[in-house]
Amino acid sequence: MARQVRCGPAEARARCTVARRYLDVAELAEAEDDASAWHNVAAGNAVLAGIAAADALCCVLLGRHSREADHRPAVALLATTRPASARDLERLLQFKDTAHYGSRLITAAALRSALRAAERLVTAAEEALTT
Repeated sequence: MARQVRCGPAEARARCTVARRYLDVAELAEAEDDASAWHNVAAGNAVLAGIAAADALCCVLLGRHSREADHRPAVALLATTRPASARDLERLLQFKDTAHYGSRLITAAALRSALRAAERLVTAAEEALTT
């Protein structure tokens, strides 16, 4: 079994707040005039927002979240309760290597896709915390 940690509403709120802040930073980076390298910064923060939001969702809905260095178990865990959110996380993770470690620049279209997926995940986490 993948390494998981127990968590509850307090941890979910903390992860959700972090997720929203990463998304805020991603949106600020997207708005920069010299967009080329900023696309990678924005996408990297969108990925981090999605990971934090997925943790928050899992804490609220399952009482545990994945603590693996490889994020695929987090996708599988989230898919047990929110398949659409799991697909968004999986989509975001496709950008992780390029955004964080790569030498290629992320296109504007790819960035928009990443930001939409991150926004859906963060919104889902925020809504799960209010119900």
